[in-house]
Amino acid sequence: MNERPYTVMPLRFRRFRDKVLITSESGDYQFLSPTDFHDFLDEKLDSELPVFLDLKSKDFLAEGEQDIARAIDMTATRYRSKKNFLNLFTSLHMLVVTLRCNQKCEYCQVSCEGEDAFKTDMTPETVRKIVDFVFMSPSPDIKIEFQGGEPLLNWGAVVAAVEYAEEKNAAAGKHLSFVLCTNLTAMDEDKLRFLNAHKVHVSTSLDGPSAIHDANRVFRLGGGTHATFLDRLALTRKELASDEVAALMTTTMASVDSLRDVIDEYVRLGFSGVFFRALNPYGFAHDNAAKLSYSMETFVENYKKGLDYIIELNLRGTRFIEHYTALILTRILTPFSTGFVDLQSPSGAGISGVIYDYNGDVYPADEARMLSRMGDGSFVMGNVFSDSYKDIFKGKVLTDIVRKSCLEIMPVCADCAYLPYCGADPVRNYLETKDIMGNRPASPFCDKHMRIFDHLFDLLDKGDRDVMDVFWSWITRRSLEEVRRENH
Repeated sequence: MNERPYTVMPLRFRRFRDKVLITSESGDYQFLSPTDFHDFLDEKLDSELPVFLDLKSKDFLAEGEQDIARAIDMTATRYRSKKNFLNLFTSLHMLVVTLRCNQKCEYCQVSCEGEDAFKTDMTPETVRKIVDFVFMSPSPDIKIEFQGGEPLLNWGAVVAAVEYAEEKNAAAGKHLSFVLCTNLTAMDEDKLRFLNAHKVHVSTSLDGPSAIHDANRVFRLGGGTHATFLDRLALTRKELASDEVAALMTTTMASVDSLRDVIDEYVRLGFSGVFFRALNPYGFAHDNAAKLSYSMETFVENYKKGLDYIIELNLRGTRFIEHYTALILTRILTPFSTGFVDLQSPSGAGISGVIYDYNGDVYPADEARMLSRMGDGSFVMGNVFSDSYKDIFKGKVLTDIVRKSCLEIMPVCADCAYLPYCGADPVRNYLETKDIMGNRPASPFCDKHMRIFDHLFDLLDKGDRDVMDVFWSWITRRSLEEVRRENH
């Protein structure tokens, strides 16, 4: 009996124009011609061909028992690296210090309250109780993020949390960091001096130039916020280092066809990049869906145009990153995991990040809190006053999420070539189907990511040297010139 020439290792595949894309459990990939693909699967691929050596180097095939054992060990090592986020349980802790806000944005996902709704302020007692819970996490890295509403309206809670966390960390010795999510319009010099002294990073919201920003983000008493935002941004940058102030945008119908204008505004204001974030259907965004929403096809087509423009800017000498693309490319082109909750399997909800509401209720994700504000408390993990850390983090809510958000066992996802790079959104699935596993063929989440992955793999297959240099500069956080010197 003839010995098999080689063994085909586990893989997934996707027809890709006139080629076949194959991916491994650890995330390596290879494009094959249909002929090479069928010869490879039939164990007839000529070992002298360059494609054979490529497949062997990426452990898509192995020759002999010893080589199979080696390939399995290598795949296991890479797989562990991809799943390393599980070792950092739980590192991101978000505190909703108030639901009050001085703005009433069209797409507010938590249906914020008026400035006089003091009953939604987190109390000093709740702050300390939550911080005690935060430091029960086994993760060596702890990031505390302040959210709202507008957290500046309950400034005392922010100060108390920072100071108490620093006090706790003097004994715990963790790597502790802070982020304040704010619309900036209530910022002043005293607050900035505190943020600077305690190394608190600032994340703010900018939807684009004034016409776009003011269409979405308005003061509760009326009027656009863009001019005030610019004034407070300048004030903030006087006190904090520029890399400590980042901005996020939310794409609505007001901006989806104008992403180039959004990019230009970010560049004009000195931001280092943008994150093209699609609209989430919660809170006011759900209520105003007819006015604000769009199809995922529309979003991704405009995302692609925006990405092309950003690549062009980089090639013309302006370093600027599309952060969502950089996250995905890191997952495709490196063996490392990313901390982005949406692209993890099992879902990072509750594992990588958790959110504490103003009253001490605990949720696995901000979207779960938003869902509760809409009247469905299915994802309440517990409360810091009435439940223990173990009850909350080993309870039914989080256990169900972990069990039902592993792509490897989810129908459709389990066979998808993009599984190594993707994740699950159990809360969104539940919102749409009342089932946290959801229905992938009809899922906007799946639709969006399939289209984005298709586009990025198309660019990777084409292998344009300039485009690849830009991508590698983003992934390795180096200048384009450095990458070019190394590669050419």
